This record gives sequence, structure tokens and C-alpha cells, in this order.
Amino acid sequence: MVSMPTAPPVHLPTVKQLRYFVALAEHKHFGRAAAQCNVSQSAFSVAIRELETLLDANLVDRTNRKVTITATGKEVAALAKRCLQDLRALADVARSENRPLHGPLQLGIIPTIAPFLLPQVLPAVREAFPELKLFLHEDQTQRLYEQLMEGTLDLVLLALPYELPGVEQMVLFRDRFRLAVREGTALVDPAHYRFDRLEPGTVLLLREGHCMREHAIDACRMRDPEKMSAFSASSLLTLIEMVDADLGITFLPEMAEGSAMLQNTQVKTYPLSDNNYRSIGLIWRRGSARQDEFRMLGEFIAEHRKDGSR
Repeated sequence: MVSMPTAPPVHLPTVKQLRYFVALAEHKHFGRAAAQCNVSQSAFSVAIRELETLLDANLVDRTNRKVTITATGKEVAALAKRCLQDLRALADVARSENRPLHGPLQLGIIPTIAPFLLPQVLPAVREAFPELKLFLHEDQTQRLYEQLMEGTLDLVLLALPYELPGVEQMVLFRDRFRLAVREGTALVDPAHYRFDRLEPGTVLLLREGHCMREHAIDACRMRDPEKMSAFSASSLLTLIEMVDADLGITFLPEMAEGSAMLQNTQVKTYPLSDNNYRSIGLIWRRGSARQDEFRMLGEFIAEHRKDGSR
């Protein structure tokens, strides 16, 4: 009997090495990537060199000032991301078999929702799901979406509509916009507000990149850009402070009514028509094994917010 030659053993990268290299490809900086992975820079560098030796490939060009991912490195990083996503999906399937909303859950949330909705629902979530370890990440929609698709986040709570390929979405409720002005302002008569009667430069908005800017423009039918101020706010708190200084008017989400941000200010809000709203919802990667859990959490949030109407 002739024995067939055996193939040499294949040495595969470890999950740690893949995770480190994905972080390096994202940051293009050894120090920042090591910090994200909670490891010393020296240990991080050793792991990357070991990965290159294992794969017998040059993945990174290093100089004193710059880190460049090679063409091969970019392909490896893309494949490594997919491997890590598949491993997370594997763990999700096993974890969610009999214990929904148990264990760690990485939730992204945009800054125009977080300070208003979280204080309303988090205490109820903790009480109802004591074994759920909820980790919160606040950022703008596009960056949260990128983290979701990379596998860093499991779920994102955001405002819709927003064009995001490759995800499933669940609308939770409508959040109406309200006219926000400083009490006694001469810029507008809140009782007889009409957008076309505003003076040029009256409306203050958030900067480009905040989805609430586009949602407010669309929902509140701001068709004339001349009505909008040349100045924009970097955050919701700054926007409220600008209105409080009577530098203009704005449109705030209904969930901000009665919040800590409006306390100790002279900012008053007034209702608009029912059609002026944004939708609050959840998104997750299409095909996620935990989608039933996510829908359960979404229904819970919708039921336990301050205004329970959908």
C-alpha cells in the first residue's frame, strides 16, 4: 500500500491577531490601535510582526512618521473583518439560544436621542433584564453605521429616514419637532409662526453631519435656505444656548421637552403640525441571529418611553 504524502500543517492567525490588525488598518497608527485593543504598544507591535511572519506577507510599511497598509494588507484587513463578524455571529447564536437579552450588548445611539430617551428607559431595562450588560456608544449616525457593519456594535438607536444598506430596521415611534425660541423674542410670534414670514438668517441648525439637521429641514419644510443662519452649532447643547441668547430660533425634538438641557434657560417650545416629525428606530446587520432579541428590546423601549404613543 502506497501512502500518500500528507499536506504540511497550516498555521492560522489567532482571533487576537486579526482583531489587532483590523484596528491598525482602521487607525493607521500603532499607538491609537493598541489603545483601542487595551494592550501596550510594544505587545501590539509584536503581534502584528508575528502575523506578518505567519502569513509570510508584508502587511504594513513602517516609517518614523507614517504607517501605510500595503495592498495585500488591505485585502487581509477586509477578510479579517468578515472573519470577526462571523465569529461574533457564532457566539450570538449560542448565547441567544435560550437566554434572550442576556450578556453583553453593544448599543450605538446618536447624541440627539441619548440625553432624552436613555434616562426614561434605562432604569426599566435594567430592572426587566438584569443579566443584560448594555454598553453604550454615542456618535453621529454615519460613524455608528460603520461600526455596526464592522461588527464593533450590535445595534444602533437612531433617527430615520436614513439610507443605510445592509441593515434591518424597526421603527419605534414618531418624535415630533417643536418650535424653540427664547421667551419674549422679537424674531417670531410663536402663536402665528410661519416659515415664509421669517427674516433671513433666523433659523439656527446643527452642523452638517448631524442627521437632525436634515430631518428638521425636511420635516419642517424649510425650503428657503436664506432663512437659515450662516452659523451652525456643533452640539445640541450649543444650539440651545444660541437660542437662549436670542441669536435665532430652532426646531427641537419633542423628547427634549422638560429635559435637563432646557432647565435654567429662557427657551420655550411650541407645537407644530403633526406632520413635522422624525422617526426613532433601531437598526442591526441584515441576517443577524439576534434579530428577535433586538425586536423585543425595541418594543420594550417604545412601551417605556415618556410618551407611550407610537
